[in-house]
Amino acid sequence: MWSNSPRWRKTVIGAAASLLAVGALTYSGANSPAYADVKTFVDSAKGSDGKQYWVKNHLVTSQLKAAEDGQRKKWLLVWAGDENIADTLVKDLKNLPGSLAGGLDKVTNALPGPDFLAVIDATEGSPAYGKVVNTATVGPLVENEPHHMQYVWHKGDTIYAGALFAAATYTFDVSALPELKLKGISLPTNTLGGSVPDAYWTLKDGTAYGTYMGGPVVPGPHSYANGQTVVGNGFAGSPGALIRFDQTGKVLSQTSAATPQGDNEKLCANLPRLGKPSCANPHGIQAREDLNTLVTSDYAEPRNIILDPVKAPSPYLRRPTVRTWDISERDKPKLRAVSYLQDGPRADPADPLHQESRAVMETTVTNLPGHKGAFAQTMQGGAVHYTPDITAPNPKWVEVFDDGAANKAIHPANDSNGGGSNGGWIQTSPDDKYLYRAISGRGKGALGPNDPGTTGGVYVLDIQKLLAAGTNVKCKIDTLDEARNGGAEADCPTVAGAVPINPGQPAAGPHWGAYDNFTLGEDGFYHETKSPERLAVSNYFVARTGLDGDHKVNMLKLGKDGKLTLDTAFKDEFSGQPGINFNRKQWPHGAFGNAKPHSELFVIADADVK
Repeated sequence: MWSNSPRWRKTVIGAAASLLAVGALTYSGANSPAYADVKTFVDSAKGSDGKQYWVKNHLVTSQLKAAEDGQRKKWLLVWAGDENIADTLVKDLKNLPGSLAGGLDKVTNALPGPDFLAVIDATEGSPAYGKVVNTATVGPLVENEPHHMQYVWHKGDTIYAGALFAAATYTFDVSALPELKLKGISLPTNTLGGSVPDAYWTLKDGTAYGTYMGGPVVPGPHSYANGQTVVGNGFAGSPGALIRFDQTGKVLSQTSAATPQGDNEKLCANLPRLGKPSCANPHGIQAREDLNTLVTSDYAEPRNIILDPVKAPSPYLRRPTVRTWDISERDKPKLRAVSYLQDGPRADPADPLHQESRAVMETTVTNLPGHKGAFAQTMQGGAVHYTPDITAPNPKWVEVFDDGAANKAIHPANDSNGGGSNGGWIQTSPDDKYLYRAISGRGKGALGPNDPGTTGGVYVLDIQKLLAAGTNVKCKIDTLDEARNGGAEADCPTVAGAVPINPGQPAAGPHWGAYDNFTLGEDGFYHETKSPERLAVSNYFVARTGLDGDHKVNMLKLGKDGKLTLDTAFKDEFSGQPGINFNRKQWPHGAFGNAKPHSELFVIADADVK
């Protein structure tokens, strides 16, 4: 039985806060020789604990001078973490040279360094195209494990950036890029109703909803301001929560994602076990304000995935559920429905981890007023599901595409099995014509000792016929042939374009991405477009899960017909190879070595966008 005495609560909060203990460390180090012309600028904000938190800009003056070519600038922001000894998998620790204490000098990037937002010149034709012009480091916390920001940035938006391990949410002012300022920070003590922040969705009033995958910080009963009381199994456990923030990171509301009666016990494992089983670990989040509806997807009970990435204690720690919310009252979201995705023709009782319903990492809504649908994708399940109406009391979701049907379009050496494809980012185009999808690819041996794995990459689906069907959708992937070759019904999505990332290397493709929603107008200013012409993707998930990636950020050109090509002009300033390599010795903020780029956004300074 969980105790909830004041003394117990104080002890457990302290234990959770120990994840932030490294935050007591500060970092130092002069600018690296490769960046001898760096100007620094610090902006700070006081946290709820009374301490100062900061962002320190490291502006490379030579790159900024090269970028002064008379054209207004477009920037790519990349939220990246420092790589160090803490990223070593437990199974690999025995292979370190000497003892753990004695061998640190032989381990690359052994000690924690600062995490940062990299500001990269993303202006095509610029002399500084692809160059890192600023690294805005955050402090004093280290080991944040930078994770997601919001999916799309619009003029005037605050940047919301989550720290997976530190359980913090940073809010940044990007109005004067390439410089950044810190608006504020939300600490774990501000969100006791949830832990492990994942993703954010900004609203038109500038506030944002965020998904906190993990359970209340303290195990046992937790009461919310809206009258909810849930019993959780602790930090990074279950059930998770939906948090609303203002533009300074102040918490406006906390709402548990749990259902009062609990979820399906067979499909929703918890460790430690809960009296009311819960699949409520919200990860992906998107909303339609015009429909007063928000959708979240449940991925996994986070701490157990990190603890044992190779052989998770149970495949049912990865979730098959999607939740829809009524957000008519923005600070009082109400859970409307919990939908269980269905298994498809690949379903194998002996391998439930790779069933089509398993690990619903992301969801994406449609955009145009005449559409009410949304998509959900499964990471281990390797499938794309669709519902035509998220406002329905109980939305009906159906599988409309299997990653296996895109595998050979990505790389001809791939097989056509979508199981274990490790899909991450999925996003509808602003005009609702296309669906963008990033997959890391299947790891070698994932489906058995002779499994060669698959090359990952990005593919684009034409979804126009599917959306035109309204609520009369016929598409359904219910045969192995459809799983391997695409749906047989006329309204099923079809592959419009695909590109490999790291061809021939299994599970080395991208996890995340963003589309470029800005175009330069005849007036010399940037304007939003409904037909993006570029995508940026990053090849990193979470090192401690065993899905590390090569730490590159690639740019892809996107045709009006959905076709994709790699932008070879977007290349690393040191290696000269396509893609910005975050595995490097030198950064504007010092010689801190390799970094882990998780998420990215296209952003414009306020003065340059209309």
